[in-house]
Amino acid sequence: MTETRADNVTWLTQEAYDRLKAELDHLSGPGRIEIAQKIEAAREEGDLRENGGYHAAKEEQGKIEGRILQLQGILENARVGEAPRTEGVVGPGMTVTVAFEGDDEEVTFLLASREESGAPIDVYSPKSPLGAAINGKKVGVKATYSLPNGRSMTVEILDATPYVGA
Repeated sequence: MTETRADNVTWLTQEAYDRLKAELDHLSGPGRIEIAQKIEAAREEGDLRENGGYHAAKEEQGKIEGRILQLQGILENARVGEAPRTEGVVGPGMTVTVAFEGDDEEVTFLLASREESGAPIDVYSPKSPLGAAINGKKVGVKATYSLPNGRSMTVEILDATPYVGA
């Protein structure tokens, strides 16, 4: 089997996958039933144009449906386990240390899906500007990316090792 670093693949730990799957199961089952009951109860209160409870319940329903779609997309493209990693090459599942040009401070973070936010280390998405700029690069290489204000920032990759947890 050839291992690739496809942009649409989200690498998740088994724990994160299970947590997201449980959330999806709840929202698409009991969560939908609960919100439908809230909407029905609010409907029974009368005029829907001036019914704050009804409008709040409908807004909550929209948020639930949006989250269900988001979770389905993540889980549909998820790969559980270890991302393909090569020591010294930045990629998902790697603990990366970079130095920002013009700054003596080093920053260490996990390059992974935001859904791994339970990690005891800062998590940067491979799809973020910094993550995209350094993904696939080797230790010692400099990478430049655009900041939200339009300016450019350059970082030097100091270390890239597989994440082993806390």
